[in-house]
Amino acid sequence: MLELAGIIILGILAQWVAWKFKIPAILPLILVGLLVGPIAATYLSEDGTKWIEPVWNGEKGLFPGESLYYFVSLAISIILFEGGLTLKRSEIKHVGPVITKLITLGSAITFLGAGIVAHYVFNLSWDLSFLFSGLIIVTGPTVITPILRNIPLKRDISTVLKWEGILIDPIGALVAVLVFEFISVGGGGGFTKTALIEFGKILLFGTTFGFTFAHALAYAVNKKLIPHYLLNVVSLSTVLLVFVESEMFAHESGLLAVVVMGMVLGNGKLNNIKELLYFKESLSVLLISILFILLAANINMQDLMLLYTWKTASLFAIVVFVIRPLAVFASTLNSKLKFNEKLFISWVGPRGIVAAGIASLFGSKLLKQGVEGAEYITPLVFMIVLGTVLLNATTARLFSKMVGVFLKSSNAILIVGASNPSRLIASYLRDKGKRVVLIDSNKNFIDQAQEDDFEAIAVNIYDDDLGSNIELSDVGYLIAMTGNDAVNKYALSTFSDIFGEHGSFRLASSLEVVNAKEKERLGFFTPNDDYINLSEAFRENPTIKEVKINNEKEYDAILALLAKEEKSIPLFIENEKGLYLIAEVEKEKMEKKNLVLSYLGKEISNSYKEKIVADEV
Repeated sequence: MLELAGIIILGILAQWVAWKFKIPAILPLILVGLLVGPIAATYLSEDGTKWIEPVWNGEKGLFPGESLYYFVSLAISIILFEGGLTLKRSEIKHVGPVITKLITLGSAITFLGAGIVAHYVFNLSWDLSFLFSGLIIVTGPTVITPILRNIPLKRDISTVLKWEGILIDPIGALVAVLVFEFISVGGGGGFTKTALIEFGKILLFGTTFGFTFAHALAYAVNKKLIPHYLLNVVSLSTVLLVFVESEMFAHESGLLAVVVMGMVLGNGKLNNIKELLYFKESLSVLLISILFILLAANINMQDLMLLYTWKTASLFAIVVFVIRPLAVFASTLNSKLKFNEKLFISWVGPRGIVAAGIASLFGSKLLKQGVEGAEYITPLVFMIVLGTVLLNATTARLFSKMVGVFLKSSNAILIVGASNPSRLIASYLRDKGKRVVLIDSNKNFIDQAQEDDFEAIAVNIYDDDLGSNIELSDVGYLIAMTGNDAVNKYALSTFSDIFGEHGSFRLASSLEVVNAKEKERLGFFTPNDDYINLSEAFRENPTIKEVKINNEKEYDAILALLAKEEKSIPLFIENEKGLYLIAEVEKEKMEKKNLVLSYLGKEISNSYKEKIVADEV
């Protein structure tokens, strides 16, 4: 009981440390695991036993036999399902071919290159060398995401790394399984046929089970066949069912099945998808905390001592600084990515939970079979996992600045609220070349926005994780325009420092409109413009119009006219330097000549504009 409680407590403590110091959680988790495992047994325990013994050794231990690895497999399935839920097709519009090549050509280069290096550096058999290389193909999403959260990057770069990390996990597992089966059956001429059959079975059953159960679950949820209080636990049990059923038909097809299931659900019309994501994310945090401590604690000190040689450093350096860049540059050949962007993607390739989990499983099985050199598999993979995480966690931000991919100025616009007026304004901004992201807790608004091909995220503004969303790392403007005054105020007070680098603006509250002084009644997001005014202006004139302004007198006259006209709201000013909110122009006291004013309201007649010009003359 003490060990079980200790793992959870230490795991959550490590997660907090990772959050506090902005590092991937895998780093403190593995260190905690090593501390309570091999380090405690060697240096801290009087009787030479580990403080936490994951596998039953005849006297103590948490999991008898292979139960630890069954638990690891089920936990990984939940983690990958949660990752699949976050993959949106709209993200890969520009980098889809790059991601495809990375998980195919890039995987092949890593597999062959690392296998050859392991064979000649550590003198491992070809079988074990390629088992090692198959295991380190994967780049774990559990470690890439925390790294990307702390670095403002161009969206394409973060998308490539995120998708690669999730999609490549089942591919690495598949390759490792095929090599393991080859070793287990002793090779032979019949293996090629067997391998092809196994490969086909994994693809067939993995995709079939994932696709079918995703649609079945979505149907049950949308038709309200599942009560709300059972939604999360039914979804969890369905993920486990899909994983186990797929595994029964084709060994190691389960990981592919849960990723496919997550992707289908994440891109479908599933009600309560955000609530499901919250639950799975919390569960994934807990499982990752437990898994890494268990797997690290299961290593023995004699295994770690095998790595105390120059060969380890050589293998690590070649894998990270030669093979990874080679795989990335080959996969991004003729793509739109720039050289410095390719260089950064090459640098960021941390391995994660799938590599560590499957390495522990296969390493122990091969040791029981008496395969020579099998004792190297688990420690070598853990060395790559820990080394790459430590390297990327400590240097990725600095390296992004060195190669010039760190966004010094974030110009994307985050609009809180996806109602009809918000989408109209977002459309205008998009036509002006701006990247606009809409967020709202109203699923109908988000669906409509996505149908209009907007980047739209169904999210609750009170969600603490919004500020760490890697898809919003290039946002520099925050505009809150929901119908809820409290939400608008909360958005600015909470997220201005994160998303409002160049400015944070909100609609006025109804009370501010009532108390507004006449001289304060001009400009967008001033005391004259609450949600009711904006909605009425949209209903009367659902298009944004533009008027050319030559000088400050015309500017003042046009604004005065819009202020007198009911349901007319000035929005933006555009000059040779760029596009600005009216509020920005007033605050910065910009020069008001040779510009275009856009507004929501009635068409300003040519006769009135001619009158202004005549008055000026």
